[in-house]
Amino acid sequence: MGETKKPTAEDYVIRTGELKPAEIYSFTHPLNPNSAISFVPLSDRVGMQRAQLGLGRIPPGRESFVPHSHSAQEEFVFILEGNGEMEIDGERVAVGPGDYVGFPIDGAVHQLYNTGDADLVYLMGGERTPTDMSRFPTIGKIGVWAEGTMRYIDEDAARQFSPEDFVEPQG
Repeated sequence: MGETKKPTAEDYVIRTGELKPAEIYSFTHPLNPNSAISFVPLSDRVGMQRAQLGLGRIPPGRESFVPHSHSAQEEFVFILEGNGEMEIDGERVAVGPGDYVGFPIDGAVHQLYNTGDADLVYLMGGERTPTDMSRFPTIGKIGVWAEGTMRYIDEDAARQFSPEDFVEPQG
């Protein structure tokens, strides 16, 4: 039977200044063409299973995802460099180096924008649950995260039904 190699101390350290371009994910949210993020999932690189932390970078004039809220995962952002605005429930607040913004699962809709003239660099982290449901009110969608995939449904299709909605009245 094969032995599991014990990690060395160096295996727990990620030297972000030495990352190669192929180690950085660059993406645009599929429902927001102004979204642009370069991202390194730091916690994944050291094998963490329960907490997640990533290093993000948004170019000037661009934004993170789509305004959203979570139902199961708390989330936070810590600004390292640059200037931006965090939109929270439709109100924008200026953020800069040293600012921490935390989101409990209270339904606050949030989104990060780079309003400066240099990259906005930040840490983003939170819980890693197997499932989550997110609301995207500006585009009328609900996202369901399960099995490593986000599936979107229209908010109207997600409305609650009662048994009476399926039964024809007699008489």
